[in-house]
Amino acid sequence: MSQPDSIDAVQKMLGEQGYVCGRALATVVFLSLRLGRPLFLEGEAGVGKTEIAKALASGLGRRLIRLQCYEGLDASSAVYEWNFPAQMVAIRTAEAVGGSDRKGLQEELFSGDYLIRRPLLEAMEPDPAGPPVLLIDELDRTDEPFEAFLLEALSDFQVTIPEIGTIKAPEPPIVIVTSNRTREVHDALKRRCLYHWVDYPDFDRELEILHARAPEAAEALSREVVAFVQHLRTEDLFKKPGVAETIDWAKCLLALDVINLSPEVIGDTLGAILKYQDDIQKLQGSEAKRILDQAKATLEPV
Repeated sequence: MSQPDSIDAVQKMLGEQGYVCGRALATVVFLSLRLGRPLFLEGEAGVGKTEIAKALASGLGRRLIRLQCYEGLDASSAVYEWNFPAQMVAIRTAEAVGGSDRKGLQEELFSGDYLIRRPLLEAMEPDPAGPPVLLIDELDRTDEPFEAFLLEALSDFQVTIPEIGTIKAPEPPIVIVTSNRTREVHDALKRRCLYHWVDYPDFDRELEILHARAPEAAEALSREVVAFVQHLRTEDLFKKPGVAETIDWAKCLLALDVINLSPEVIGDTLGAILKYQDDIQKLQGSEAKRILDQAKATLEPV
C-alpha cells in the first residue's frame, strides 16, 4: 500500500485501524513518512504510543517488528546472535563423518543458516511488502551504552556482523521510538528524530477513541466512563490511568452488563483502571461517589 499523501489521509488511514488521533500527531506522522525520519513519541504509559506503530503497520500493509527495551539490553540481543546449539551439532556431525575441510566448515558455521536475526537486523533486510515498521518500545528502560549504539544504527541504517560484514538496509525502515520518560533520553538521539509528546486526550477525543475501540458500549455508559476517568486524572495518584485503562474498564463493565456507573460498581472494578494498591485505597468509601458525582455533573444531557 502506498504511503498517505496528506495529513488528512494519515488521520483517515489510522482511523480505519481504530486509532483516533488529532491533527498535530497526524502531522508529525506524515512528516516522518515523507522525510524518512524516525519518530520519537514520549508520554505517560497507556496514552497510545505503541498502538500508533501497530496501526501504522496495519494501515500501510507493512510488517511490524518490535524491539521491547529493558534494562541490560545490549547490541547482540537487539541485532543478532549465533545459533550455538546448531553450530555444535554441525561440528559433531562433521567430526563423526571425518570431515577435514576446516575452512569450509567454519564458513558454513558462520553463515546466514546459523544466524538468529533479532529485531534491528530484521528491520534492515529487504521485504517484498516494503520497509517494515520498526517499533523501539520504551527506550527509556535501557542503559546509555545501548542508546549510543542505537544512535549509530539509526544514523546509517546499517549493522556490522564481524563474521559476515556490514548489512545495510536497501530502504530505511519506518522507525517509531517510544519513551515513558522514566529517565531522560539523550538529546543526540532525539535530534535524529521528529518529536511529539503524546498527552492524555480531552473528553471529546477520549470518547471518540472509546467509540472506536469499544463500539458496543452504550453512549450513556461511555460518557460516564470517560468523564469519571478524566476527573480521576486530576486526583493525587501515584499512577494516573491512561487511555488503555479507559478502554479496558469499559470492556470490563460490558462483561458485567453494567448500564450506568455507581459507587459500588466502581469499587468492584477499580483494578481495571488503577494498578497500585495505594491508589485503590484512596478511592474506597465516599471518594468514588464524590468523583462520580463531579463527573456526572459535567455531563450534558444526550
